[in-house]
Amino acid sequence: MPTKPPVSLQELALYPRMTRWFGLGLLMKLAWRVAIAELFGRFADGRLMVAALDKSTEADHAAAAVAHLPGGADEAFTADEEGALWIDYVADLGDGFDSTFAIASLLAREKLVIGGHATRRGRLLVMGGDEVYPLASLENYQQRLRDPYNWAFPDLDPDSDAGPLVYAIPGNHDWYDGLVLFLGLFTRRDRLHLGGWRSRQGRSYFALQLTKDWWLWAVDAQLDDTIDQPQRDYFSAIAEAMEPDANVILCGPEPGWLYTRDPDSRSLEVYDLIGDILRAKCPMAKIPLVLSGDTHHYSRYIGQTSGIQFVTAGGGGAFLEATHQLKDEIAINRDDPNVALAWSEDKTLLHAYDATTDQAAAYPSRAESRAMLRGVLAFSFFNPGFAAALGCVYALFGLLALGVGHLLAAFVALIVATASFQDYTRRQEGSRARVKLLSFVNGAAHSLAFVALVEIFLRFAPLSPSEPVTNAALLLAWLALVGGAVAGTLFGVYLYISSRWLDIGHVDAFSAMRRDSHRHFLRIRIKGDEATVYPVGLDRSPRRREWRANPAPSPDEPSAYVADPPLSPRLIETPFVARGNVQPPG
Repeated sequence: MPTKPPVSLQELALYPRMTRWFGLGLLMKLAWRVAIAELFGRFADGRLMVAALDKSTEADHAAAAVAHLPGGADEAFTADEEGALWIDYVADLGDGFDSTFAIASLLAREKLVIGGHATRRGRLLVMGGDEVYPLASLENYQQRLRDPYNWAFPDLDPDSDAGPLVYAIPGNHDWYDGLVLFLGLFTRRDRLHLGGWRSRQGRSYFALQLTKDWWLWAVDAQLDDTIDQPQRDYFSAIAEAMEPDANVILCGPEPGWLYTRDPDSRSLEVYDLIGDILRAKCPMAKIPLVLSGDTHHYSRYIGQTSGIQFVTAGGGGAFLEATHQLKDEIAINRDDPNVALAWSEDKTLLHAYDATTDQAAAYPSRAESRAMLRGVLAFSFFNPGFAAALGCVYALFGLLALGVGHLLAAFVALIVATASFQDYTRRQEGSRARVKLLSFVNGAAHSLAFVALVEIFLRFAPLSPSEPVTNAALLLAWLALVGGAVAGTLFGVYLYISSRWLDIGHVDAFSAMRRDSHRHFLRIRIKGDEATVYPVGLDRSPRRREWRANPAPSPDEPSAYVADPPLSPRLIETPFVARGNVQPPG
């Protein structure tokens, strides 16, 4: 094996770190890209264009879905010596280099012993969405996805198509360029080699037969939680060709079961539609396991009646998200298509508990999540640019105060701040009463802070009656600098209160801190009617200075770089079983 690293440690130090989500430049780019993506996705859906250019017949799709079985075209899905097939699942991965590469290097190991369990590298790696952050671009795909995975599992035979497979579905961040780069990467004719992983993907969604009894369906729901007609036709054709009592692992881009209180989310409607397609063609088929990323934590729910496992695992590299808001029970309302799961027969999903420790299946734990949340009180420290921008807004109100007086300026600040906070919060949380009340309280807090800062300045500043211009400049500088720190702190307090007690703003609170911890992926062992899931966690990502060139690559440590101290993966919870239809012996 080669021992020379692809880039020097000095060059490695220049690779991207965790995204600063409250950077002003990024916020403006995101707003623009989201608007363009929604327009493009609505009127020029990339999925439709690929489907239109694809001359494959229904028979071709069905043949491609079974091509990896033993005896098929490439026989990629070979079982181990015990007759079990291993697959891996990772989502929300392409952010900072350190966390992305750490998870990729664990996925690349041929064998991984965790919690006393000997596991094998998956014959299939499923990427569950948001393969790149913060925006889809050639540079981001190269530095945040391709390079980390290429270096984690070096391609020793570029001319060969043999090896484990990689298939991916897009998330919202992959859609921000209209899916152009995602399709160009994963569905290209010359086939992607992502390190030692090989792609055979033809569209942004796919179905694969894993074993005689198990299938995997992966859905692309675009930005609006919709499924295009060619995708419906595709899965209908696949279901038509399946055994009537098949078991399906269903992968979607969002954990709709966590978004049931969001009136704008149609995630569960998508799962319902796919389930209906399956039931129409294979009424005896079962969906024992549902997987999703998008939310950057690990959690698991179980259908109270069906026993279906609903797993959120968005820990491949992006910032950590909260778990303290997770409910013990999630109600399924059959009268509301947004929160219905007709094929599951469940009215309630229950938060699962570790069979050994009896702790809630969440990573980080709820207690850890609440403790981490206190870090957002240092918002100005984590996001100095955003705090400075708020200080500039204070200075603008200071200019107004010089003309009309600071009390009237404070009243204007109250109106502007309240309206701004309401618009900001409403976009993510809807127009609930608590949003309106919180927005007014925020506006009042910033207005009072402005008045207090002006009063402090007037009381203690060395002002000269003969130098009004200097006095005004000093006031504006005071409001911009000190006001920025105060406004940033107030914004952090707002995020803390919102997430801690009002059950809103969880994403913003944790993205503001950019926590690079609690990374994870799923390793799944399929045999007979059982799919055993091993949730693999990594409590701490290495710092950039802790990477070293790998002096002796091996199958169990093929990565170009190793961490010092070494990576310490562990089981998030005791492995659990998703049980499919019982198959007859023989």
